Amino acid sequence: MIKKIALLVAATCLSTSVFANTQAKFDEYVAKLKVEALEKGYSQELVDKAFATAKFKKKVITEDKTQPEIVETLETYLPKRVPEWKVQQARKLYKKHQPLLEQIASEYGVQARFIVALWGLESSFGRVQGGYSVISSLVTLAFDGRREALYKRQLWAALDILKEGHVTVDNFKGSWAGAMGQTQFMPTSFNSYAVDYDKDGKKDIWNTQADAFASIANYLKSVGWNDNLTWGRQVKLPDNFDSNYILKRGTKSHSEWLQYWQKSERKLQEWQQLGLRKMDGSPLPDVNITAALVMPDDINGRMYLAYDNYKALMNWNRSYYFATSVGYLSDRIGYPKI
Repeated sequence: MIKKIALLVAATCLSTSVFANTQAKFDEYVAKLKVEALEKGYSQELVDKAFATAKFKKKVITEDKTQPEIVETLETYLPKRVPEWKVQQARKLYKKHQPLLEQIASEYGVQARFIVALWGLESSFGRVQGGYSVISSLVTLAFDGRREALYKRQLWAALDILKEGHVTVDNFKGSWAGAMGQTQFMPTSFNSYAVDYDKDGKKDIWNTQADAFASIANYLKSVGWNDNLTWGRQVKLPDNFDSNYILKRGTKSHSEWLQYWQKSERKLQEWQQLGLRKMDGSPLPDVNITAALVMPDDINGRMYLAYDNYKALMNWNRSYYFATSVGYLSDRIGYPKI
């Protein structure tokens, strides 16, 4: 018993020593960041106020390095990400905010059901935004060093947000990775796409639904959304279908993925001639648009003919599961009637 207590005390002392050493290095790192921020032209007042909130968050590092590697398929993913309660909530909130949503949809050329779908999937309609200090998260992740350049870019963008007065330091909250507000924008995305729709001088994606909705719409519009199109449709393949027609998987970058998209892309009439059909066996729509054939899992899983708007969803989050879940929820919302 005494031996066990001694070992526990030794382990506790070692853990305390390691943390103290890490904290000292973190404090040194923060001091260097403050100098760099001043050199970039941020005011002393802003730098002092922002970095006063910068705390080493061990949990952020843990979250970053131990993200669950769950064997998932689209069949298991969709019911979890788009459960029936979320569909019903999305329909209810669409009706509640319909005038505002349709006004924004008209101004930006983005169907309202996609705005609601992204709102629901990113933050559960604004309810789950994350309670981490954005500055602490970004400084901790930069300090960790695995993707230092990425998170330093996000940190400078975060300082720009504070500098422009869109949110106070105390209310500057987000996910462990620094994604913020009802849209879960990273700071660089905020600076590129966030909108002050209610004209109060702040792009408030945390508390103002009008700003959040318009920011989502502005993002999609900016990356090429076409409100004359939907996102895609699930299709049936004929027996012995040549898999070379399917969009290649395992791309390293978004630009490489777009190259593979171009190789797969064909007019719907060509896909019809290759034997593809709607899930009920009926012919594909007789319209002059192109689509790529997307395979989220493998040849035995679901297959989708994805239209150009799918590329915009993949620009938001380069995940077939995510993009498909947005499309699926938007279809389930049903306003306007699909």
